Amino acid sequence: MAKKVVATLKQPGGAKFAKVIRAVKNDKGGYVYREEMVPEAEVKNVLSKKD
Repeated sequence: MAKKVVATLKQPGGAKFAKVIRAVKNDKGGYVYREEMVPEAEVKNVLSKKD
């Protein structure tokens, strides 16, 4: 399944995506990692916002 998605995203003229992995602090004081696929133009916006 993943191979089909990657092949679809790599077509010419398609939007370029980046995988963003952030460490977010949970209620107990530990960290949880969140992964998101975002367009390359939105990477700075996603990293600057707080959860």
